[in-house]
Amino acid sequence: MKSFYITTPIYYANDVPHIGHAYTTVAADVAARWRRLRGDTVRFLTGTDEHGSKIAQAAAAKGQSPADYLEGVVAHYKALWTRLNISHDDFIRTTEERHKRVVQQVFERLLKQGDIYLGSYEGWYCVPDETFWAQGDLIDGRCPTCGRLVEKIKEESYFLRLSAYEKRLLDYYEQNPDFLQPKFRAPEIVQFVKGGLNDLSVSRVKVAWGIPVVSNPRHTVYVWIDALSNYITALGYDLEKPGPLFNQFWPADIHLVGKEIYRFHAVIWPVLLMALGLPLPKQVFAHGWWTVEGEKMSKSKGNVVDPHIVAADYGVDAFRYFVLREVPFGSDGDFSLSALAGRYNAELANALGNLLNRVLTLLEKNFDGSLDVPTDPVLVPARAGDWLADYDGVLSRLAFSEALEKVMGLVSRANKYADEQAPWKLVKTDLAKAHPVLVEMARALKLAALALHPFMPTVTQEMWSQLGESEPLAQAAPDLIKSGTIGFTPGQKIKKGSPLFPRKEVPGKAGSGPASKPA
Repeated sequence: MKSFYITTPIYYANDVPHIGHAYTTVAADVAARWRRLRGDTVRFLTGTDEHGSKIAQAAAAKGQSPADYLEGVVAHYKALWTRLNISHDDFIRTTEERHKRVVQQVFERLLKQGDIYLGSYEGWYCVPDETFWAQGDLIDGRCPTCGRLVEKIKEESYFLRLSAYEKRLLDYYEQNPDFLQPKFRAPEIVQFVKGGLNDLSVSRVKVAWGIPVVSNPRHTVYVWIDALSNYITALGYDLEKPGPLFNQFWPADIHLVGKEIYRFHAVIWPVLLMALGLPLPKQVFAHGWWTVEGEKMSKSKGNVVDPHIVAADYGVDAFRYFVLREVPFGSDGDFSLSALAGRYNAELANALGNLLNRVLTLLEKNFDGSLDVPTDPVLVPARAGDWLADYDGVLSRLAFSEALEKVMGLVSRANKYADEQAPWKLVKTDLAKAHPVLVEMARALKLAALALHPFMPTVTQEMWSQLGESEPLAQAAPDLIKSGTIGFTPGQKIKKGSPLFPRKEVPGKAGSGPASKPA
């Protein structure tokens, strides 16, 4: 049994979650669920980043303390993960004592060994992003990240010696070609490091809402030591005696991040781990951004998509399916309600749901629901091990849209087979021939339910039950994947239920309907 550790970034808790947060978390959930179906031991971490001046400012604007303000925001995240059926094993908050204590340990250790030193920083500072920038980084005198004006500031600061780790980083990238993913993003990181690393400011004297530096409490620990450390603090890492979870699950198999924080996870985080003498994660994967109807999401434009509302309108499983089906994972994507409705109707309602309903209806009416008949394995091999092994390889690359394309290809072949064999006609002329045709299509549906389960856990369990399976899908999956045998037991009968995907009307633009209202 293998251990598998996957993380989302911890989301900055200055506002409620939107589709971008949901996208990363659903992707991590699918990867985690598939590994559990394989029989692996999984640790899936998400959480919230809760320090910094933006948190304090947002709290003050509402007349609340930062701690009280955070309780409300974090509740929104937890409610959304419950709504979206996210199966995380832990939710880390950077205001928790288990995190703060270890961050202070790490800072003092790196200070003692010389990887952190005290100096002063003079440069261009972006207040909203709490980030210093070199003159060459600015775009027309503005922050390259948020586009706001920056201020010239000089202050005392602790620095992390990034410059001492350039060669070790470049050697690691070369020796571990799967570390930077997707591969088309790797050159930007390599070239950034080759261009020379400046030592990084890792403390603030003007940000009170943070973790104090033990040896100099005038300073608080800056986000890229505070927040990045969550991946090990959540496993019970301790400089004196790491806990059993750390020993079992570190190094992480996959850190999922948005492309805007790729550099921090691919450069700063590895340096921190090297300085601590810890193994580096096996992979950092940066996905793209979502636009809405071709435009950047913005509260002022009123086009921020609320996943709660979309899930209420289309169903949680359909939402999960769509965000990972629409674009290759790693690339940018565009969200539109018309695209969602189009895929929902064409692929889920028509191709999958209608096929299941037709097959079960004909089996129920003509064969008392029996699935107990040998078939000609034209859709699914007698042993589907090769199909499942290929599917496993696709999901291991986080190629979610490709994986869904593979499953929908199976569903499409089953629909074509139905058109060719016309079982609705055969039941009137040749019952002996019609029965195995229907059961072969049921085998294809069973394999589709298994493969789709990480994406649509509720609907596929319903498919599984309607196909007469008594053991829960998640429990049956490890042995089924290992054996590759897709079939039915003697005497097994269907248990036909309601249609899984009622058709939807194609709506107008996302910015004009209820699905885009901010939470």
